[in-house]
Amino acid sequence: MVTCYAASSAGVLVVRETATASPAAEYTFDRDDVECLDASRDASERVFCGTFESGLHRSVDGGDRWERVGEATLEPAVTSVSVSPHDPDVVYAGTEPSAVYRSTDGGDTWRELPGLTDLPSASTWAFPPRPHTHHVRWIEVDPADPEHLFVAVEAGALIQSHDGGETWEERAPSTRRDTHSMAIHPDAPDVVRAAAGDGYAESRDGGASWSFPQAGLDHRYCWSVAVDPGDPGRVLLSAAAGARRAHSSGSAASYLYRREGDSGADGDGESASPTWERLDDAGVPTGEGLLRPTLAAGVDDGELFALTDRGLFRTVDAGGSFERLGVEWPEAFRGVTTSGLAVVE
Repeated sequence: MVTCYAASSAGVLVVRETATASPAAEYTFDRDDVECLDASRDASERVFCGTFESGLHRSVDGGDRWERVGEATLEPAVTSVSVSPHDPDVVYAGTEPSAVYRSTDGGDTWRELPGLTDLPSASTWAFPPRPHTHHVRWIEVDPADPEHLFVAVEAGALIQSHDGGETWEERAPSTRRDTHSMAIHPDAPDVVRAAAGDGYAESRDGGASWSFPQAGLDHRYCWSVAVDPGDPGRVLLSAAAGARRAHSSGSAASYLYRREGDSGADGDGESASPTWERLDDAGVPTGEGLLRPTLAAGVDDGELFALTDRGLFRTVDAGGSFERLGVEWPEAFRGVTTSGLAVVE
């Protein structure tokens, strides 16, 4: 049965399928500064949650109890966390100011990986609301190579390491500068997809070069991307017209898109295969007044999840139609942005 760890800036909700008809939900981590969350299907009871003011927290019992980890090493602002798909004991955490840390014992101990801010482009990195600083927004581990990491700095760079973070490559000229999330299907590890504030991007050579297939994508402030577990060419994407429209409840307007087909790019950088389709009537609340969804792949073919401030939604036909999971939704989760979603068995 599936368990969804759903995070918003208001805390963490654990949604579990049960033997009965209705799933059960528990509001387990009540904070107002949650930034990120991740868990592994190979250690499904262990989940990590980063906060902006009090570091990284871990639960080893499915979210019932939480403890702070890495307090002596990590910065207080943990803005990204990623459990390696190769080994659930290998965990990466990104912080503000920008730094990447690695644990090889499931979060008990941590070591800062050297040299991230020694790259020549680091002097240009800046987060617009706090331009004196920047942070690591996303860490993606290549499902075909445990030593190959992608690290997105908000804002300024998408950089890579091919030795587990011991050394870093300067950003490629063709990368986006404001990557928010990434997705790589294990059956097509050379195809890397990125949702960025400056548009959607994808690489078909493991991150060496990038194209920008955006035909049909009317809103290009992209936030979350997920790939159908059963079809590496079918992609869901959440987007808005700009940062305020994505994140501010007073002026929000966000949308959900789908693209199908094993797309390449023509000489102009646009998709040579079917264009993006806006999913206005698929069942996920989108449009005026709605904050951007956070997306995650499920377990079965065609299964994906969309987390919003109005509830958690699931599709079993790769976005053709969504249904809201029938759990009581905490009032604290309404009107605040979502910050992480992990789906485990």
